[in-house]
Amino acid sequence: MNFGEIKLEQVQDEYVVGNGVIQAIANMKDGSVTLRWSSGEALIGLYAEARYGLDQLRSTYYSKHRINEASASSIEDGFGRGVRWSFEHEELGKPAMRQHFRIYEQLPFLLTELEVESEFEWETNELTPLAAYLNDGSVVRFAEGTDSSEEIRALFVPFDNDKWVRFASHAIPCSVHSYETTAIYRSTSRNGFVLGSVTHDCWKTGLVVEGTFAEAVGRLRVYGGAADMQTRDTVAHGSIRGKSIVSPTIFVGAFPDYRDGLEAYGKANAVLSPALPWEGGVPMGWNSWSAVMDKLDYDVYTHTSDFFAKELQQNGFADDNGSLYVNFDSFWNSLSDEQLNDAVRRVKANGQKPGIYYTPFAFWGSDPMTPVEGTDGAVLYRDILIKDRAGQPLPKLDGAFAIDPTHPAALERIKQKLESFVELGFDYVKLDFLTHGAMEGVFYDANVRTGIQAYNIGMAAISETLAPGRIGRPFLINLSIAPLFPHGYAHSRRVSCDAFGTIDDTEYMLNALTYGWWINDSLYRFNDPDHVVLYKSDNQRAISEHEGRSRLNSAVIAGTSLLLGDDYRMEEAAQRAKLLMTNKEVMALARRGETFRPVEGRSGSKSEGLFVLSGEEGTFVAAFNFDVENESVKVASFARTGIDSSKGIIALDLWSGQEWRIGPEDVEHRIVLAPAESKLLLYKQA
Repeated sequence: MNFGEIKLEQVQDEYVVGNGVIQAIANMKDGSVTLRWSSGEALIGLYAEARYGLDQLRSTYYSKHRINEASASSIEDGFGRGVRWSFEHEELGKPAMRQHFRIYEQLPFLLTELEVESEFEWETNELTPLAAYLNDGSVVRFAEGTDSSEEIRALFVPFDNDKWVRFASHAIPCSVHSYETTAIYRSTSRNGFVLGSVTHDCWKTGLVVEGTFAEAVGRLRVYGGAADMQTRDTVAHGSIRGKSIVSPTIFVGAFPDYRDGLEAYGKANAVLSPALPWEGGVPMGWNSWSAVMDKLDYDVYTHTSDFFAKELQQNGFADDNGSLYVNFDSFWNSLSDEQLNDAVRRVKANGQKPGIYYTPFAFWGSDPMTPVEGTDGAVLYRDILIKDRAGQPLPKLDGAFAIDPTHPAALERIKQKLESFVELGFDYVKLDFLTHGAMEGVFYDANVRTGIQAYNIGMAAISETLAPGRIGRPFLINLSIAPLFPHGYAHSRRVSCDAFGTIDDTEYMLNALTYGWWINDSLYRFNDPDHVVLYKSDNQRAISEHEGRSRLNSAVIAGTSLLLGDDYRMEEAAQRAKLLMTNKEVMALARRGETFRPVEGRSGSKSEGLFVLSGEEGTFVAAFNFDVENESVKVASFARTGIDSSKGIIALDLWSGQEWRIGPEDVEHRIVLAPAESKLLLYKQA
């Protein structure tokens, strides 16, 4: 059978479906599936599993396997033209298992999901659409011609950005449990695989990659139903109930460069659930938290607005419309109503936009019997908290109880607060501690059975309340501590946990960018690199000029949301800002809103030191030295950075303005960095 460029054919005991780039081979005897790519990559011996009561069903344990050609159908959607088909498994007395596949013309990835259907209603909290296990050998094969001695790395992607969690790439042998997505790749050739969920309506997805020996991945498992310390859960993942239950949809692709694969994965998610649209350019300005934390008051807020208007706004540091955000963080409610209103008026008079802070799913009180504000005592916080199976509120996370996003009073509480922000004239809200709303438990709405289902309800209510069509103006929604998925409800999300101004902070944030750069302009319009401290946070030492410049450079390459975080009542902080924020070339680069790629992906749980962005004018390279005491030399290989040096190139330092010529005989550029120093360089054809 042919569906355009996609062929379905049976060859002896195998059924082969392919588009010329990727083939899915269904073994009709043992029920396994093998995926092969034209360049030589393969995933071997894949099967599906489902938790069914006390049993673990496995597709390869069933006795009957078939491809129903009549069920194959042409599809055309945001991915292009393709074919949907199913591999069915049957066993007497057990529910039917169906592996559904979608293959598209010319694409190097496919989409798959597992459906398990019983004659009667049943429930499960774990479905595994893809798994493979070999005691001897590898379930993963790389492209022909790749060096088998190259190390294999597996990527850990955290579920959220709480508790200073880090992304990481681990060299096999290892055991990696990632969330929502992972990459398996050879670090020198960069050839590899990307797998991950592209639907986020019900399940938290876990991905397990394990290998005992350096040259082999012995186990691969992609499942819906992850709930553990990394997802901040204290109870098991919720169970889905029905006659037919479907797993998350999984993206599976092989790529010459795993970085292309992660970007393709991000875009695939955006096809199914687009990023929340934003036309307002890169957000620039200030946030109060790192500057003053709980000492926030009227004076520091208005002083910052005046300082920006007088010193920075007309000298390079502003968004595309010449404006800036001046944002309250936590403890803004220490201001009186009169001060709050006057502060907003002051900011707007300075040609700026005011921002504010809110934690919609977190109750910070110690007594759950406290009445919910705006309910005249008719509703207590205990009523609107997520419960465990015994009916008790979940244990606190980060010092706060988790609020149930499905409770009508909780939703009304959120709506009233957000509408008050709109009425006060705010144009930006930072939403914090959102993972609380995705925790597993028992919800007010009995039809909601998982944390992700509940989180979708709460986040949809937020984005709908602040929709420009409803309130009559743009309103930027920024997420602080939050799950990576589901997305589509906010314009920006912090790529890491809190990061301030030291070189250690810069390294920590850039660890997230090393392995999460692809989130920018796919899941969210902007990666948020957090507070850009150039001089001193409220509770930290004064940092050197090199540290401050490195922190700024790290934010510029993030994608970006560029919010400063100093107290400009300190003369040294004011001078540092005037020195660094008025470089027009650097600020123009930030306003592009484009993220830099890591050159390498071998850094484990640390950050890489070289990042690259190619454009019409040439190739930008950002180089960082994370050592606060010693000089470092970063070697920018032109082959690894993708720079064509065959005719010679000119390098420009964006900060100093210095230019120098590099001859065609050179294959690399040695970038000398002082302690904690970084550089932004532009390489262009001579």
